[in-house]
Amino acid sequence: MNGTKWHAHATVRTASLAGCTALVLALAGTGAQAHSPSPHRDAARQTLAPNDGWAAHGTGTTGGAAADARHVYTVTNWAEFKAALADGGSAPRIIKVKGTIDAVSQGCEAFAAPGYDFGAYLEKYSPQAWGYEEDLSAEPDDSPEGLRRVSAANQDRAIKVNIPADTTLIGIGRNAGIKGASLQIRNVDNVIVRNLTLESPVDCFPQWDPTDGDRGNWNSEYDTAVVYGSTHVWFDHNTFTDGEHPDSEAPVHFGMLYQQHDGQLDIVRGSDYVTASWNVFTEHDKTILIGNSDSESTAVGDRGKLKVTFHHNLFSKLTERTPRVRFGEVDVYNNHFVADAGYGYSFGIGKESRLVAEHNAFTLPKGVSPAKVLKRWNDSPLTAAHNRVNGKRVDLIAAHNAENPEAALRSGAGWTPVLRTAVHPAQAVPALVKRHAGAGRIR
Repeated sequence: MNGTKWHAHATVRTASLAGCTALVLALAGTGAQAHSPSPHRDAARQTLAPNDGWAAHGTGTTGGAAADARHVYTVTNWAEFKAALADGGSAPRIIKVKGTIDAVSQGCEAFAAPGYDFGAYLEKYSPQAWGYEEDLSAEPDDSPEGLRRVSAANQDRAIKVNIPADTTLIGIGRNAGIKGASLQIRNVDNVIVRNLTLESPVDCFPQWDPTDGDRGNWNSEYDTAVVYGSTHVWFDHNTFTDGEHPDSEAPVHFGMLYQQHDGQLDIVRGSDYVTASWNVFTEHDKTILIGNSDSESTAVGDRGKLKVTFHHNLFSKLTERTPRVRFGEVDVYNNHFVADAGYGYSFGIGKESRLVAEHNAFTLPKGVSPAKVLKRWNDSPLTAAHNRVNGKRVDLIAAHNAENPEAALRSGAGWTPVLRTAVHPAQAVPALVKRHAGAGRIR
């Protein structure tokens, strides 16, 4: 692929933090400045502003801003997208996505191994026939589970793509997106992902595990995006969604939800220096995981890392993990959390985590207590200050502890974030985020 379908510098009208600054000056009377490119600059070459979260630490995050003309691509389908990722070796690159790219346009049937039959799978492994004592790992290759494994491997090869170092992925205009893919940012440095609607991949072949819990469970693969062992990554103005396949419409098999989604954004395995700003996360269950295991073997690589910032994001119609944190120093400020009837919790306090959650707004439905915002998975301290629930200031730690005295949380994360740009009062956040967060704002 010789790359360069892009021929002109467009006038960029950014969903911009400049607009946010003007709005907040009116709403909150603050003089804080926010970063925005000049109106004549190609947004694809915009870099992360100084002090804009953990991804600004050290060398900062520039993505593919240094790409020469030969390594700027405009892609309109899955084949072109994969070719652009593979072209150019280690050179910086910019990949502009036009329209919606579908990684699974051929449907799940295209990945199924010859002879695979879901009805036969359900019949053989039903609790009545199989029970709950033995998992399926020893099943032979020609069994329903063996054919499921082959089918799953086919999908895995088809929908996962590795994003190289020094890369910017950016959507063009209002309707750019990637559907059904799993973006793998693995063991690289310096990646930017902006202005894309990312529809969660659907696992066509989830595995039944009879031994998972008291009633068994369906386990699925494929995060929408995973940051694995990587540094200096910036997600900005994206929309993460289950789109056409929400969990609310998933069937039930063996008495359990037939879960076909994993995470929307997982940051794991010693990743460090990540900023997620002005995104929308919506219609999902297991949303964001920071640190994927309590095991000591994993902890060795995670301690001292997993530094992540979330600011000015909308978290809407989600069940849990916004985020769930292990180990890292995670800064969550100026976000709006909008819950519905399926709400479980927002912040999961995990092993050796040090979460700072400040100046956030929560909109909870009637009858849902602010005590649900925090969930203790481990005895780790956190800072939670200046947050508002349904417009009223609430001490989230005190609210949690009052209703969960047996699992009380300790106040004081032990560190103070300094890598922040504009910090707005929590009461101004819902209007700001509604107006400026999500894909299609950068043009």
